[in-house]
Amino acid sequence: MEQHDWPAEYAELTAADQRAPLPPAELERLAVAAFVLGHDDEVAAYRERAVEAHLADGDTAGAIRSGFWLGFHLQQRGDLSRAAGWQARITRLVPEGNAELAGRLAMAQAALTMNSGDAATALPLFEESQRWADEPDTIVLAALGRGNCLAMLGRGTEALLALDEAMVHVTSGQVGPEVTGMAYCAVIALCLHMYDIRRAQEWTRALTGWCDSQPGLVPYRGACLVHRAQILQLRGAWTEAADAAEDACRRLSAGTVGSAWYRLAEVERQRGNLDAAERGYQLAAGDGMDVQPGLARLRAAQGRFDVAIAGLDRALAEDSFSPNRPLLLAARVDLAIECDDRETARKAAAELNEFARAESPYLQALAAHAEGAVRIACGDPQGAIPPLRRAWTLWQRLEMPYEGARTQLLVADACRQLGDTDAEQMELRGARAVFERLGADGDLTMPDPPVDPFDGTGLTPREREVLWWLATGATNRAIANQLFLSERTVARHVSNIFGKLRVSNRAGATAWAFNHALTRKSWARVSRMGRNDQLPPA
Repeated sequence: MEQHDWPAEYAELTAADQRAPLPPAELERLAVAAFVLGHDDEVAAYRERAVEAHLADGDTAGAIRSGFWLGFHLQQRGDLSRAAGWQARITRLVPEGNAELAGRLAMAQAALTMNSGDAATALPLFEESQRWADEPDTIVLAALGRGNCLAMLGRGTEALLALDEAMVHVTSGQVGPEVTGMAYCAVIALCLHMYDIRRAQEWTRALTGWCDSQPGLVPYRGACLVHRAQILQLRGAWTEAADAAEDACRRLSAGTVGSAWYRLAEVERQRGNLDAAERGYQLAAGDGMDVQPGLARLRAAQGRFDVAIAGLDRALAEDSFSPNRPLLLAARVDLAIECDDRETARKAAAELNEFARAESPYLQALAAHAEGAVRIACGDPQGAIPPLRRAWTLWQRLEMPYEGARTQLLVADACRQLGDTDAEQMELRGARAVFERLGADGDLTMPDPPVDPFDGTGLTPREREVLWWLATGATNRAIANQLFLSERTVARHVSNIFGKLRVSNRAGATAWAFNHALTRKSWARVSRMGRNDQLPPA
């Protein structure tokens, strides 16, 4: 596309329009300049005037073309009722037998049908439009419409091919800025939907380069801002991601702004700003957005594991085919491990591994990370290291530093359990350096690896089990039944516990347990340090 000094062109045309009403061709140029500079409210007014000016000049074909682009703009803004009204008006203007103008209106109708949710009906209309479209802008619009319909119908691979076809024309520089911006946004959105993160990042870089070549261009609008915020977040540019998400929150209207609030909440949660994240999730939910798994991770950071698990389980049960399911499963693995629910962690990791069969490095990294975490939780630190190394390598290739640092923490845990303290410290230093660079305050303030509360007591593994049950208030008989021991043996263990802890009775032993945070959760953490202690059953 030919480069323009958009601010100068806008200023020149608006000044001329104030002196005398512009002719329709100049009004079209002014509408494009207004769009480029982000003056969206002016675009429709200029195009409406262009339609009327064409009709006054007796140029029906020009009026139809102007009306077509007016409807296109209104649809992009979500004003479907006004778009439908203009569609009806210009349809009456089409001369009988004019295939080009009729085809243009058919494409506008296809877009209205698609935006109303009926992709199956719209798809053949877009395919028909591709056969008559002969201008770069309309060729791209038809290909974009076809690609979006295919994506809505679950035919993702075909959709990407259709969008690739559209981008061939876009990158040639022959397509106008309105269509170019929409094309970039559409292909980035589809890549994110299909977890093709690398491709989404590449197109985002291309979009940034195009924007930089157009002085004054304001390309990121609405949903496109949300996609850009997500890419920036994944790449660790959290300040820029938050700015883009906040801009989207200002631009989007009720019913569509939920995704922007959710993205902002995700950034704030990773930064450790839990109150700001809470507000973002609440606003997203108020706009009809399902805020899982982000809200569950926030609740876990707040220590509210029961609420976090309930939210995730509800979301997982609600829609087995949700495109969000891999992220839900990854969060479920983390929470199950945190609560020592190894069976649930195994099942969630196994299902996540099924998604990793797709040709998506992101999903493969997510599954490998989960497998490594489960292996550590199940006492297999040696077996955990290969999948964790694989996950870290994939995160690096995807330029996703935060996820890479989280994987390093697991590698450090595995190395510690294997007695390789040098490797443990190197992994921890690497992870901390990334967290500091990103400003991941929540991760930087995480407690140090748990200290075994039994260190120095001399308690045997069996005595530790007895102490846990004793602290719950169980009698010697109840403990004997649970551990399949005789009451005499339990009494001997209890006596040994009193002596080793230097307490004189059950109350003293119970107080010691509570003072040392000997809860089921802390016991589970200790058991994951590589020792052979077993968590007593519930």
